[in-house]
Amino acid sequence: MTTKKLQVSEQISYLTELQCSGCGSLYSAAEVHTYCPDCQSPLLVNYDLNTARRHVDRDEIHSRLKGMWRWHEVLPVREAQNMVTLGEGDTPLLQLPRVGSSLGLTNLFVKDESGNPTGSFKARGLSAAISKAKELGIQKVIIPTAGNAGGAMAAYAARADMRAMIYMPKDTPSANVIESRIAGAEVILVDGIISDAAGMVGIKAREEGWFDVSTFKEPYRMEGKKIMGYELAEAFDWELPDVIIYPTGGGTGLVGMWKAFDELEKLGWLDNTKRPRMVSVQAEGCAPVVKAFEQKAAFCDFWINAKTIASGLRVPKSFADHLILASLYESSGTAVAVSDASITEAQKELAKAEGIFAAPEGAATLAALKELVRQRWIQPDERVVLFNTGSGLKYLDQQG
Repeated sequence: MTTKKLQVSEQISYLTELQCSGCGSLYSAAEVHTYCPDCQSPLLVNYDLNTARRHVDRDEIHSRLKGMWRWHEVLPVREAQNMVTLGEGDTPLLQLPRVGSSLGLTNLFVKDESGNPTGSFKARGLSAAISKAKELGIQKVIIPTAGNAGGAMAAYAARADMRAMIYMPKDTPSANVIESRIAGAEVILVDGIISDAAGMVGIKAREEGWFDVSTFKEPYRMEGKKIMGYELAEAFDWELPDVIIYPTGGGTGLVGMWKAFDELEKLGWLDNTKRPRMVSVQAEGCAPVVKAFEQKAAFCDFWINAKTIASGLRVPKSFADHLILASLYESSGTAVAVSDASITEAQKELAKAEGIFAAPEGAATLAALKELVRQRWIQPDERVVLFNTGSGLKYLDQQG
Protein backbone atom coordinates (compact mmCIF):
# COMPACT_ATOMS: atom_id res chain seq x y z
CA MET A 1 0.00 0.00 0.00
CA THR A 2 1.18 3.54 -0.69
CA THR A 3 -0.97 5.32 1.90
CA LYS A 4 -2.44 4.53 5.27
CA LYS A 5 -5.95 4.82 3.81
CA LEU A 6 -5.44 3.02 0.51
CA GLN A 7 -7.20 -0.31 0.12
CA VAL A 8 -5.67 -2.90 -2.17
CA SER A 9 -8.85 -3.35 -4.20
CA GLU A 10 -9.31 0.35 -5.01
CA GLN A 11 -8.82 1.82 -8.46
CA ILE A 12 -6.31 4.53 -7.68
CA SER A 13 -5.23 6.11 -10.98
CA TYR A 14 -6.84 8.65 -13.31
CA LEU A 15 -5.19 6.88 -16.26
CA THR A 16 -7.25 7.13 -19.47
CA GLU A 17 -5.31 6.10 -22.59
CA LEU A 18 -2.03 6.23 -24.47
CA GLN A 19 -1.34 8.79 -27.16
CA CYS A 20 1.36 8.86 -29.83
CA SER A 21 3.76 11.77 -29.42
CA GLY A 22 4.13 11.95 -33.19
CA CYS A 23 0.84 11.42 -35.01
CA GLY A 24 -1.54 11.70 -32.04
CA SER A 25 -3.14 8.26 -32.44
CA LEU A 26 -4.82 6.87 -29.32
CA TYR A 27 -4.28 3.41 -27.84
CA SER A 28 -5.87 1.49 -24.97
CA ALA A 29 -3.94 1.49 -21.69
CA ALA A 30 -5.54 -1.88 -20.89
CA GLU A 31 -3.55 -3.56 -23.67
CA VAL A 32 0.18 -4.18 -24.12
CA HIS A 33 1.79 -1.52 -26.31
CA THR A 34 5.34 -0.51 -27.09
CA TYR A 35 5.53 2.51 -29.43
CA CYS A 36 3.35 3.77 -32.27
CA PRO A 37 3.27 1.21 -35.09
CA ASP A 38 2.27 3.89 -37.60
CA CYS A 39 5.00 6.50 -37.11
CA GLN A 40 7.43 4.77 -34.70
CA SER A 41 7.16 7.53 -32.09
CA PRO A 42 7.00 7.06 -28.30
CA LEU A 43 3.60 6.69 -26.68
CA LEU A 44 2.66 9.07 -23.87
CA VAL A 45 0.32 8.33 -20.97
CA ASN A 46 -2.82 10.47 -20.58
CA TYR A 47 -4.84 11.03 -17.41
CA ASP A 48 -8.22 12.58 -16.66
CA LEU A 49 -6.69 15.63 -15.03
CA ASN A 50 -9.95 17.60 -14.95
CA THR A 51 -11.53 15.00 -12.69
CA ALA A 52 -8.34 14.64 -10.66
CA ARG A 53 -8.30 18.41 -10.13
CA ARG A 54 -11.74 18.21 -8.51
CA HIS A 55 -11.02 15.23 -6.28
CA VAL A 56 -7.32 15.21 -5.34
CA ASP A 57 -5.90 17.56 -2.69
CA ARG A 58 -2.24 18.29 -3.37
CA ASP A 59 -1.60 19.04 0.32
CA GLU A 60 -3.08 15.71 1.41
CA ILE A 61 -0.49 13.93 -0.72
CA HIS A 62 2.22 15.39 1.51
CA SER A 63 0.86 13.48 4.52
CA ARG A 64 0.98 10.08 2.82
CA LEU A 65 3.65 7.47 3.37
CA LYS A 66 6.81 8.67 1.63
CA GLY A 67 7.83 7.36 -1.77
CA MET A 68 7.06 7.78 -5.44
CA TRP A 69 3.74 5.95 -5.24
CA ARG A 70 2.11 8.54 -3.00
CA TRP A 71 1.44 10.30 -6.32
CA HIS A 72 -0.54 7.26 -7.51
CA GLU A 73 -3.36 9.30 -9.07
CA VAL A 74 -0.95 10.44 -11.81
CA LEU A 75 0.83 7.10 -12.17
CA PRO A 76 -0.37 4.40 -14.57
CA VAL A 77 -1.19 1.48 -12.24
CA ARG A 78 -4.91 1.01 -11.65
CA GLU A 79 -4.84 -1.44 -8.73
CA ALA A 80 -2.58 -1.14 -5.70
CA GLN A 81 -1.62 -4.81 -5.56
CA ASN A 82 0.23 -4.34 -8.85
CA MET A 83 2.59 -1.68 -7.49
CA VAL A 84 6.12 -3.09 -7.42
CA THR A 85 8.10 -0.90 -5.05
CA LEU A 86 11.38 -0.95 -3.17
CA GLY A 87 10.89 2.48 -1.61
CA GLU A 88 11.96 4.63 -4.56
CA GLY A 89 11.39 8.37 -4.71
CA ASP A 90 11.36 11.29 -2.27
CA THR A 91 15.08 11.80 -2.69
CA PRO A 92 16.63 14.81 -0.93
CA LEU A 93 16.82 18.28 -2.44
CA LEU A 94 20.03 19.66 -0.95
CA GLN A 95 21.38 23.18 -1.05
CA LEU A 96 25.00 23.49 -2.22
CA PRO A 97 26.27 26.46 -0.20
CA ARG A 98 30.00 26.10 -0.80
CA VAL A 99 29.81 25.27 -4.49
CA GLY A 100 27.18 27.97 -4.95
CA SER A 101 29.31 30.56 -3.17
CA SER A 102 32.32 29.71 -5.34
CA LEU A 103 30.22 30.42 -8.43
CA GLY A 104 28.45 33.49 -7.07
CA LEU A 105 25.08 31.73 -6.85
CA THR A 106 22.79 32.14 -3.86
CA ASN A 107 20.20 29.46 -4.64
CA LEU A 108 22.00 26.37 -5.93
CA PHE A 109 20.53 22.93 -5.19
CA VAL A 110 21.08 19.31 -6.13
CA LYS A 111 18.33 16.71 -6.38
CA ASP A 112 20.33 13.72 -5.19
CA GLU A 113 18.96 10.51 -6.71
CA SER A 114 21.76 8.31 -5.37
CA GLY A 115 19.67 7.14 -2.41
CA ASN A 116 17.15 5.35 -4.61
CA PRO A 117 17.03 1.54 -4.61
CA THR A 118 19.93 0.17 -6.71
CA GLY A 119 21.68 3.53 -6.32
CA SER A 120 20.23 5.61 -9.15
CA PHE A 121 17.19 7.39 -10.57
CA LYS A 122 16.58 4.40 -12.86
CA ALA A 123 14.67 2.83 -9.96
CA ARG A 124 11.81 5.28 -10.52
CA GLY A 125 11.26 4.42 -14.15
CA LEU A 126 11.68 0.69 -13.72
CA SER A 127 9.32 0.62 -10.73
CA ALA A 128 6.61 2.16 -12.91
CA ALA A 129 7.38 0.03 -15.97
CA ILE A 130 7.57 -3.30 -14.12
CA SER A 131 4.44 -2.45 -12.11
CA LYS A 132 2.44 -1.82 -15.27
CA ALA A 133 3.93 -4.89 -16.92
CA LYS A 134 2.72 -6.93 -13.95
CA GLU A 135 -0.75 -5.42 -14.27
CA LEU A 136 -0.81 -6.30 -17.98
CA GLY A 137 0.23 -9.91 -17.30
CA ILE A 138 3.74 -9.71 -18.76
CA GLN A 139 6.01 -12.51 -17.52
CA LYS A 140 9.44 -11.76 -18.98
CA VAL A 141 11.23 -8.47 -19.63
CA ILE A 142 14.37 -7.54 -21.53
CA ILE A 143 16.49 -4.40 -21.70
CA PRO A 144 19.67 -2.96 -23.23
CA THR A 145 21.56 -0.83 -20.73
CA ALA A 146 24.69 1.14 -20.04
CA GLY A 147 24.44 -0.16 -16.49
CA ASN A 148 22.07 1.37 -13.95
CA ALA A 149 18.82 0.65 -15.81
CA GLY A 150 19.78 -3.02 -16.01
CA GLY A 151 20.43 -3.27 -12.30
CA ALA A 152 17.13 -1.56 -11.54
CA MET A 153 15.16 -3.75 -13.92
CA ALA A 154 16.70 -6.89 -12.42
CA ALA A 155 15.72 -5.82 -8.91
CA TYR A 156 12.13 -4.89 -9.75
CA ALA A 157 11.65 -7.95 -11.95
CA ALA A 158 12.81 -10.10 -9.04
CA ARG A 159 10.37 -8.31 -6.76
CA ALA A 160 7.58 -8.97 -9.29
CA ASP A 161 8.61 -12.61 -9.87
CA MET A 162 9.36 -12.00 -13.55
CA ARG A 163 12.15 -13.33 -15.73
CA ALA A 164 14.70 -10.71 -16.72
CA MET A 165 17.30 -10.59 -19.48
CA ILE A 166 19.84 -7.80 -19.83
CA TYR A 167 22.25 -6.89 -22.63
CA MET A 168 25.19 -4.71 -21.50
CA PRO A 169 28.38 -3.45 -23.12
CA LYS A 170 31.40 -5.38 -21.86
CA ASP A 171 32.88 -2.24 -20.30
CA THR A 172 29.82 -1.61 -18.12
CA PRO A 173 30.87 -0.93 -14.49
CA SER A 174 31.17 -4.23 -12.66
CA ALA A 175 28.74 -3.16 -9.93
CA ASN A 176 25.95 -3.11 -12.51
CA VAL A 177 26.80 -6.60 -13.76
CA ILE A 178 27.00 -8.04 -10.25
CA GLU A 179 23.77 -6.47 -8.99
CA SER A 180 21.89 -7.66 -12.08
CA ARG A 181 23.09 -11.24 -11.81
CA ILE A 182 22.57 -11.52 -8.06
CA ALA A 183 18.92 -10.51 -8.59
CA GLY A 184 18.53 -13.46 -10.94
CA ALA A 185 18.69 -11.74 -14.31
CA GLU A 186 20.44 -13.33 -17.27
CA VAL A 187 23.18 -10.88 -18.31
CA ILE A 188 24.75 -10.93 -21.77
CA LEU A 189 27.88 -8.79 -22.21
CA VAL A 190 28.35 -7.52 -25.75
CA ASP A 191 31.08 -5.89 -27.78
CA GLY A 192 30.15 -2.28 -28.52
CA ILE A 193 27.90 0.27 -26.81
CA ILE A 194 24.26 0.55 -25.82
CA SER A 195 23.04 0.98 -29.40
CA ASP A 196 24.64 -2.37 -30.27
CA ALA A 197 23.00 -3.97 -27.24
CA ALA A 198 19.66 -2.45 -28.27
CA GLY A 199 19.84 -4.09 -31.68
CA MET A 200 20.38 -7.49 -30.09
CA VAL A 201 17.52 -6.90 -27.65
CA GLY A 202 15.15 -6.06 -30.48
CA ILE A 203 15.92 -9.33 -32.23
CA LYS A 204 15.61 -11.39 -29.05
CA ALA A 205 12.32 -9.73 -28.12
CA ARG A 206 10.78 -10.40 -31.54
CA GLU A 207 12.00 -13.99 -31.77
CA GLU A 208 11.19 -15.14 -28.23
CA GLY A 209 8.40 -12.87 -26.99
CA TRP A 210 10.30 -10.90 -24.38
CA PHE A 211 8.79 -7.50 -23.54
CA ASP A 212 11.29 -4.74 -24.35
CA VAL A 213 11.50 -2.02 -21.68
CA SER A 214 14.08 0.06 -23.57
CA THR A 215 13.99 3.80 -23.00
CA PHE A 216 10.83 5.24 -24.66
CA LYS A 217 10.05 1.93 -26.40
CA GLU A 218 7.35 1.35 -23.80
CA PRO A 219 5.21 4.15 -22.31
CA TYR A 220 5.66 3.77 -18.56
CA ARG A 221 9.29 4.32 -17.55
CA MET A 222 8.84 8.03 -18.17
CA GLU A 223 5.88 8.10 -15.79
CA GLY A 224 8.10 7.06 -12.90
CA LYS A 225 10.77 9.58 -13.83
CA LYS A 226 8.28 12.45 -14.14
CA ILE A 227 7.58 12.27 -10.40
CA MET A 228 10.93 14.05 -9.91
CA GLY A 229 9.10 17.10 -11.28
CA TYR A 230 6.23 16.71 -8.83
CA GLU A 231 8.69 16.39 -5.95
CA LEU A 232 10.50 19.57 -7.03
CA ALA A 233 7.25 21.54 -7.15
CA GLU A 234 6.30 20.34 -3.68
CA ALA A 235 9.77 21.05 -2.25
CA PHE A 236 9.66 24.63 -3.54
CA ASP A 237 6.16 25.25 -2.09
CA TRP A 238 4.39 24.71 -5.41
CA GLU A 239 6.61 26.93 -7.47
CA LEU A 240 9.24 25.71 -9.91
CA PRO A 241 12.95 26.53 -10.04
CA ASP A 242 14.35 28.89 -12.66
CA VAL A 243 16.79 26.39 -14.19
CA ILE A 244 17.07 22.60 -14.21
CA ILE A 245 20.39 21.12 -15.36
CA TYR A 246 20.00 17.49 -16.33
CA PRO A 247 22.42 14.84 -17.69
CA THR A 248 20.94 13.49 -20.89
CA GLY A 249 21.41 10.03 -22.38
CA GLY A 250 18.02 8.63 -23.30
CA GLY A 251 16.37 11.73 -21.85
CA THR A 252 13.51 10.05 -19.98
CA GLY A 253 13.78 12.28 -16.94
CA LEU A 254 14.06 15.52 -18.91
CA VAL A 255 10.99 14.76 -21.02
CA GLY A 256 9.20 13.29 -18.02
CA MET A 257 9.64 16.40 -15.89
CA TRP A 258 8.48 18.63 -18.73
CA LYS A 259 5.34 16.45 -18.90
CA ALA A 260 4.96 16.74 -15.12
CA PHE A 261 5.01 20.53 -15.29
CA ASP A 262 2.25 20.46 -17.90
CA GLU A 263 0.20 18.13 -15.70
CA LEU A 264 0.79 20.29 -12.62
CA GLU A 265 -0.53 23.33 -14.49
CA LYS A 266 -3.66 21.46 -15.62
CA LEU A 267 -4.21 20.20 -12.06
CA GLY A 268 -4.03 23.78 -10.81
CA TRP A 269 -1.39 22.82 -8.25
CA LEU A 270 1.22 25.45 -9.12
CA ASP A 271 1.14 28.82 -7.37
CA ASN A 272 3.35 30.27 -10.09
CA THR A 273 3.20 28.73 -13.58
CA LYS A 274 6.56 30.08 -14.75
CA ARG A 275 8.43 27.00 -15.96
CA PRO A 276 12.16 26.32 -15.62
CA ARG A 277 14.64 26.68 -18.43
CA MET A 278 15.74 23.11 -19.13
CA VAL A 279 19.41 22.36 -19.76
CA SER A 280 20.52 19.13 -21.41
CA VAL A 281 24.08 18.10 -20.48
CA GLN A 282 26.07 15.66 -22.57
CA ALA A 283 29.68 14.57 -22.89
CA GLU A 284 31.85 16.00 -25.66
CA GLY A 285 32.49 12.46 -26.87
CA CYS A 286 28.77 11.80 -27.34
CA ALA A 287 26.69 14.94 -27.80
CA PRO A 288 23.92 14.34 -30.37
CA VAL A 289 21.41 16.57 -28.54
CA VAL A 290 23.90 19.44 -28.25
CA LYS A 291 24.74 19.23 -31.94
CA ALA A 292 21.07 19.14 -32.96
CA PHE A 293 20.19 22.01 -30.63
CA GLU A 294 22.96 24.17 -32.03
CA GLN A 295 21.65 23.44 -35.51
CA LYS A 296 18.05 24.19 -34.39
CA ALA A 297 17.09 20.74 -35.66
CA ALA A 298 13.98 18.78 -34.68
CA PHE A 299 15.79 15.42 -34.55
CA CYS A 300 19.31 14.20 -33.73
CA ASP A 301 21.77 12.47 -36.01
CA PHE A 302 23.34 9.22 -34.82
CA TRP A 303 26.65 10.01 -33.05
CA ILE A 304 29.50 7.96 -34.49
CA ASN A 305 32.22 6.56 -32.20
CA ALA A 306 30.58 7.61 -28.96
CA LYS A 307 33.07 7.74 -26.07
CA THR A 308 32.88 9.06 -22.50
CA ILE A 309 33.64 7.97 -18.93
CA ALA A 310 29.98 8.71 -18.11
CA SER A 311 28.46 5.48 -19.40
CA GLY A 312 24.91 6.74 -18.97
CA LEU A 313 25.64 9.59 -21.40
CA ARG A 314 27.04 7.26 -24.06
CA VAL A 315 23.78 7.13 -26.01
CA PRO A 316 24.39 7.89 -29.70
CA LYS A 317 20.73 8.70 -30.42
CA SER A 318 17.69 8.75 -28.16
CA PHE A 319 14.47 7.19 -29.43
CA ALA A 320 12.72 10.33 -28.15
CA ASP A 321 15.16 12.89 -29.51
CA HIS A 322 12.37 15.10 -30.83
CA LEU A 323 10.75 15.26 -27.38
CA ILE A 324 14.06 16.16 -25.71
CA LEU A 325 14.70 18.96 -28.19
CA ALA A 326 11.11 20.21 -27.94
CA SER A 327 11.46 20.60 -24.15
CA LEU A 328 14.62 22.65 -24.65
CA TYR A 329 13.07 24.90 -27.29
CA GLU A 330 9.78 25.37 -25.43
CA SER A 331 11.53 26.26 -22.17
CA SER A 332 14.06 28.67 -23.73
CA GLY A 333 16.66 26.23 -22.46
CA THR A 334 19.97 25.12 -23.88
CA ALA A 335 22.30 22.16 -24.35
CA VAL A 336 25.90 21.93 -23.15
CA ALA A 337 28.68 19.45 -23.88
CA VAL A 338 31.42 18.95 -21.28
CA SER A 339 34.76 17.13 -21.37
CA ASP A 340 35.55 13.97 -19.43
CA ALA A 341 38.28 15.91 -17.64
CA SER A 342 35.81 18.53 -16.45
CA ILE A 343 33.45 15.76 -15.29
CA THR A 344 36.20 14.21 -13.16
CA GLU A 345 37.11 17.61 -11.72
CA ALA A 346 33.49 18.37 -10.88
CA GLN A 347 33.05 14.96 -9.27
CA LYS A 348 35.97 15.67 -6.93
CA GLU A 349 34.69 19.17 -6.18
CA LEU A 350 31.20 17.97 -5.22
CA ALA A 351 32.68 15.36 -2.90
CA LYS A 352 35.21 17.67 -1.25
CA ALA A 353 32.98 20.75 -0.93
CA GLU A 354 29.60 19.16 -0.21
CA GLY A 355 30.22 15.51 0.73
CA ILE A 356 28.35 14.17 -2.30
CA PHE A 357 30.01 11.35 -4.25
CA ALA A 358 28.15 11.82 -7.52
CA ALA A 359 28.06 9.54 -10.50
CA PRO A 360 29.97 10.93 -13.50
CA GLU A 361 26.64 11.78 -15.15
CA GLY A 362 25.61 13.83 -12.12
CA ALA A 363 28.99 15.54 -11.90
CA ALA A 364 28.58 16.55 -15.55
CA THR A 365 25.81 18.93 -14.50
CA LEU A 366 28.21 20.91 -12.30
CA ALA A 367 30.72 21.07 -15.14
CA ALA A 368 27.96 22.46 -17.37
CA LEU A 369 26.84 24.92 -14.70
CA LYS A 370 30.32 26.42 -14.56
CA GLU A 371 30.21 27.05 -18.29
CA LEU A 372 26.74 28.61 -18.10
CA VAL A 373 27.82 30.91 -15.26
CA ARG A 374 30.85 31.94 -17.28
CA GLN A 375 28.54 32.78 -20.19
CA ARG A 376 26.23 34.69 -17.80
CA TRP A 377 23.37 32.52 -19.02
CA ILE A 378 22.49 32.01 -15.34
CA GLN A 379 21.99 34.97 -13.01
CA PRO A 380 23.33 35.02 -9.41
CA ASP A 381 19.93 34.95 -7.67
CA GLU A 382 18.24 32.37 -9.87
CA ARG A 383 17.10 29.11 -8.29
CA VAL A 384 19.10 26.38 -10.02
CA VAL A 385 18.72 22.62 -9.57
CA LEU A 386 21.38 20.13 -10.63
CA PHE A 387 20.49 16.45 -10.90
CA ASN A 388 22.84 13.84 -9.54
CA THR A 389 21.35 10.76 -11.10
CA GLY A 390 23.29 8.10 -9.20
CA SER A 391 25.94 7.12 -6.70
CA GLY A 392 29.63 7.34 -7.52
CA LEU A 393 30.00 4.06 -5.64
CA LYS A 394 28.61 2.27 -8.71
CA TYR A 395 31.70 3.38 -10.69
CA LEU A 396 34.53 2.46 -8.33
CA ASP A 397 36.26 0.30 -10.93
CA GLN A 398 36.62 3.42 -13.09
CA GLN A 399 38.28 5.50 -10.37
CA GLY A 400 41.98 6.22 -10.67
